[in-house]
Amino acid sequence: MDIGIAFLTGSAGLTPPELGRAAEERGFESLFYAEHTHIPTSSRRDDGRPVRGYADTYDPFVALAAVAAVTSGLNLGTGVCLVTERDPITLAKEVASLDRLSGGRFLFGVGAGWNREEMADHGTDPRTRMAVLADRVQAMREIWTAEVAEYHGKFTDFGPMWSWPKPDQRPHPPVLVGGNGPGTEDRVLSFGDGWFPQYGWLADVGELSRRAAALRQRAADLGRGPVPVTVFGVPPDRADIDQLAAAGADRCLLVLNDATADDTLTALDEWASLIPS
Repeated sequence: MDIGIAFLTGSAGLTPPELGRAAEERGFESLFYAEHTHIPTSSRRDDGRPVRGYADTYDPFVALAAVAAVTSGLNLGTGVCLVTERDPITLAKEVASLDRLSGGRFLFGVGAGWNREEMADHGTDPRTRMAVLADRVQAMREIWTAEVAEYHGKFTDFGPMWSWPKPDQRPHPPVLVGGNGPGTEDRVLSFGDGWFPQYGWLADVGELSRRAAALRQRAADLGRGPVPVTVFGVPPDRADIDQLAAAGADRCLLVLNDATADDTLTALDEWASLIPS
């Protein structure tokens, strides 16, 4: 079981390089940054939680590039990249560049997003967001792996093209598909390499166990290898982490939000005791 950190919101505490060094020094396996380009003031969450804080997020690729420059073994992830709000050709270049410059340490967590107003500002119809996500990731996989890339999809279309650098990891960085909905496993098998569910959206650990086992059986039936599972938003509790490991999780991400530098370092010191020896 790997233990990583996911940083959600806030830019007033530790800078990304400071957080990256602190996480690596304490033995955490990975550091993930979330993404929101902006938050329209009309935004609302279904659960009623306030949304303004989501507007204070670093661009994950800029933050992770800064982390990569001051670390050597820490894996770097997006948790998650909102592919529905990005141009896939440009995004493919960013992913390849970060993976190359980090020495193959990038983990590409992807999602369609929950904020319909936000994605609409980027020209994406929220009703098509899952199809847009699939189409753009498939197009990027072509760019990463083909000497001459060409793709003709419903939402992404380009003729023969060259694009370098290619990612350091081959065939490309692992695509971790975020989501807990009933169609998520289909998307993992269609265009992903791993499943990236949220802990808080699971009914219980048994749900993770059943779904992870079924997903891995489906992958085996297709001739694929094991599908890794990264669980986002896990409580910093030994019993919870042990239960998730037994249920099939490969990585647990503990979440940091906006906090002072001292409070963040205190949390990291406490959580480091959860890292398997």
